[in-house]
Parts: sequence; C-alpha cells; structure tokens
Amino acid sequence: MPRAEKGTPKYLANKMKAKGLQKLRWYCQMCQKQCRDENGFKCHINTEAHQRQMLLFGQNTGSYTYQFSKDFFDSFMDILRRQFGTKRIKANKVYQQVIADKNHVHMNSTRWHTLTGFVQWLGKSGICVVDLIEDEWYITYIDRDPETLERQKKADKKKKMDKDDEERLLDFIDQQIERDKARREAEDDDEDSTKCSELIRENEEEKIKLDLKIFKKPEVPSLLPPPKKIQKIDTSDTISEKSYKSTSSSSSSSKSKYSESTKKSALDEIMEQEEKHKEKKNRKDYWLAEGIVVKIITKSLGSEYYKQKAVVKEVIDKYLAKVKLIEMGEKFKLDQAHLETVIPKVDGRVRILNGAYRDCTAILKSLEISKFSCTVEIDKGPLNGRIISGIAYEDISKIYE
Repeated sequence: MPRAEKGTPKYLANKMKAKGLQKLRWYCQMCQKQCRDENGFKCHINTEAHQRQMLLFGQNTGSYTYQFSKDFFDSFMDILRRQFGTKRIKANKVYQQVIADKNHVHMNSTRWHTLTGFVQWLGKSGICVVDLIEDEWYITYIDRDPETLERQKKADKKKKMDKDDEERLLDFIDQQIERDKARREAEDDDEDSTKCSELIRENEEEKIKLDLKIFKKPEVPSLLPPPKKIQKIDTSDTISEKSYKSTSSSSSSSKSKYSESTKKSALDEIMEQEEKHKEKKNRKDYWLAEGIVVKIITKSLGSEYYKQKAVVKEVIDKYLAKVKLIEMGEKFKLDQAHLETVIPKVDGRVRILNGAYRDCTAILKSLEISKFSCTVEIDKGPLNGRIISGIAYEDISKIYE
C-alpha cells in the first residue's frame, strides 16, 4: 500500500499517531525507525533495508555497540551536567529527560541493558557519586572540568590567604594581651612594694630607731655674678668709675649668655615642630621600595617559602612588589601585607621606608629591643652624619648588596 501524500487526511492522521513516544520494543536502532505496533515491526524486520543493516552490524558488532553506548552516555551526561550540575538527583529523573527526545539512543542497543547497570558503572568509573536509598538510585555529578578546578583552586588559595591574615591578626591581639598582662603585673608589684604595713614591736625593751635620709637642696647656679664690694672714696660715698665699669661689663656678659640660652631653646622648639611636620607629611600606609631585603610571612605559597628572604625587584602600584628569593631564585608577585622588613646586623646599611626621613640610606648603630626600635646614622645626602633614634623596626629594612 503506497504512503499517503503530504497534506492529505491520511498523512495527518499518521503524523498524529506517530507524535510522542512509542513502545521501546517496537523500535529498530540500526534503522532508527519506530513502529506503532507488533505487526508493523514484523513487516519492518523482513524488509531488504533492515536485512542489509543487520549484515553490517554482524560484521562489526563491537564498533556499533561502542558508538551507541558513547552516544547514550554523552546525551545522559550532557543533561545531568547542564540541568542539575553537582546536585544530588534521582537517576530515573535524568533518564526521563533523556528519553523525552524522540530520536534518542535506546538503552537496549548499548552495553548496559538496564538503568541500574548504567548507574553502577558510573559509580565504579568515578564519574558520579552513587547512593541507593529505599530502592531508588541517586547520583551526584563530580565536576572535573579544568576551568572549574582552576576556579576552585583560586578560591581555596584566597580563602587560605584570608585565613593567614586572620591568624596574624589573632597573634597580634595575643601579643597585645600578654603585654597588657605584664604591665598590670608590674603595676601590682609596685603597689605592693609601696603599700604601708602595720608597725609591730617584737621586743618591748628594744629602742625604736628612725633612719631618715635628709637630702640637701641642690644649689641653683645664678646667671648673674656675685656683687662686688663697693669701694668708698674719702670725699663721698659714690661708686668709683673703675668699679662701675667692671660691674656693668659683667652684668652685660651674663645677660648675653642668658639671651643665647633662650635663643637656643626657641631654636630647638622650631626644629622639633619641623620634625613633626616632616613626620606627618612623609608617613604613608605603603612602604615598599626597590633594592631592599624582605621576608615572606604568608603560608599560602607553601611551607617551603614561609620565612624566606627575598629582594624587591619592582614596586607595582605602591602596594605590590615583584620579589626574587635570595636562596632559591624564584620570583613572585606579593602584596606588602604578606611581607615584612629585615633588620641587619649593627653597622649594616639600611633604607628608611617611612616617616620624616623616608627614602634616606643610613647605617644601623644600635637596637633597643625593649622598645622595638633602633638608632641609625644617615650616611648620604645633605643630612649626612645626623643620628636618629627611636625608629621603629617596620620603618627600616636591610639594603641588598
């Protein structure tokens, strides 16, 4: 019987019947033809086209089975990855999405004859995490995409760096607490030593002796010389011309000395104000400079790089630095929060990184460990030879030579 022509009622009726899914047992995967009933399927398998396809399948069975299995696996994983991602989902729900396509690869033509066998194979291959709960198979996709892994690696790295910063902050808070405890204990000891105690006499006959230490009031030297004796003249009680000149000269010299001392104190005040102005102007929140030696204090690069010394080769945007390890020779780009300054030995050359004398080179003279500060002497420029004390450790760093 010939096929119905397009547009005829018979053609439309056949299309409406063929719409949607039909029974799986009446589908021929080799010919990709769906039959509506058992009679139609018998007629199809007796056709010459079907016999020819079956001869090809018999000559290379493994190749066709592998291709059908691969197509079914790709379609199943594509839906699982795109629609559900890494969520835990029923395997049957994903399978229903696969077979919703009329032209999908049927499972009876693959190496897996049942959905249970396919799910178990996914679990053994490490593609999904498989769970059996109340006779229902659940699967969770394991995303091993290189971009996803790289993104996850960066997120873990950032999280670890934030954790290192938090640990540093906690360590700093612990140090502050310990210092405060030590200060309070010292104050308590001073109060105990100065606390008054009750006077108890062990022996009634023993005499009480008081040992009072009386200190003499220090004599304040006078700026004016002691007055000279006035010589009397027989004729009258007036001061002689000679004695008057000597007293006037001595008083003028004392006045000049006093004025010089007042001038020096005023000059000191001006210099002190100038120092404060320079300190406020040059005090910044960034301190990196090329050519200095720094120490890596972050563990995010790995334990082998922790506490390693490096040289700053280039400063980027004031807060980033390209550093090169002194021992290993490797290069990194690090933020200043992950670096700290290095203090050399006494008489070593340093660079002042912050404060009033920023960018000056100096020589380390001494360390004040209790105050976490040091004393340096500037060795170059117009301030050559000036000695500066009380500079904090974080404001100087060793110069790489």
